[in-house]
Amino acid sequence: MFPPAGKALLVAGLLAFTLGQPMSALADRADRDKPVNLEADRVDLDDAKKEAVFVGNVTLTQGTLSIKADKIIVKQDAEGFQYGIAYGSPGKLANFRQKREGYDEYIEGFSERLEYDGKADKVQMFTNARIMRGGDEVRGDYISYNAVTEFYQVIAGKSTDRVRAVIQPKPKAGASAPPTGSVDLKPSKSVEPPKQ
Repeated sequence: MFPPAGKALLVAGLLAFTLGQPMSALADRADRDKPVNLEADRVDLDDAKKEAVFVGNVTLTQGTLSIKADKIIVKQDAEGFQYGIAYGSPGKLANFRQKREGYDEYIEGFSERLEYDGKADKVQMFTNARIMRGGDEVRGDYISYNAVTEFYQVIAGKSTDRVRAVIQPKPKAGASAPPTGSVDLKPSKSVEPPKQ
């Protein structure tokens, strides 16, 4: 069996992959060299099954990566491939957040269940699935990404009647990005009002 830190790294792999790949930019690579911190109400380790189960208010952090779930199950097969499932609930979705490599922005995702298959290099998000990057957002009942084929799919279902996406316009070359948030307008001290 792998040591507890190894188990945490498997979980980190589960969603570190999710964070970086689906939105076409890799997650912060420096996170891979950072220590993994895990908190849970209970941890069950089964050496025979090569499985670790983290239950109750689970929080995993590694560098800029943060994963929160009600329950996370991590498995490793005989070949060393990693598999992980993070569970949330309708009122408290499993979520992840991680800084994008080379950018000053984060990728965030939410769903009732997140699955990572290390052998197939595939991430799947089930029920109330949502991924956000900057101002861009996509929602569906199912979101998957296959890193081998670079195929990204979003499907509507029971929790969402349609796939919904918001894609912000990209700034033109040489133009600055549009400001975000509100701007406080103040009267100018150097401009005189028109004379009557």
